[in-house]
Amino acid sequence: MEFANHVLNIVRTVPPGTVVTYGQVAALAGYPKRARHVGHALAGCPQDVPWHRVLGAGGAVRTQPPQRQLELLLAEGVVTRT
Repeated sequence: MEFANHVLNIVRTVPPGTVVTYGQVAALAGYPKRARHVGHALAGCPQDVPWHRVLGAGGAVRTQPPQRQLELLLAEGVVTRT
């Protein structure tokens, strides 16, 4: 639970129009090999967490289906690849 809370707090600091990768969040949390765990921590996260700003390696959208994440990112001026 401590890891998940740390992840949520890190993601809350990502400013609009900016993206980070799951791996970057994991490294910032002190667990550089746990990118996949970041995704689990973001699943069902509170509404104040900008989960849509977290992308897969290389900037790819990893949510399924990707439409909502793409919409939110485009609204912030971020162009990604799916």
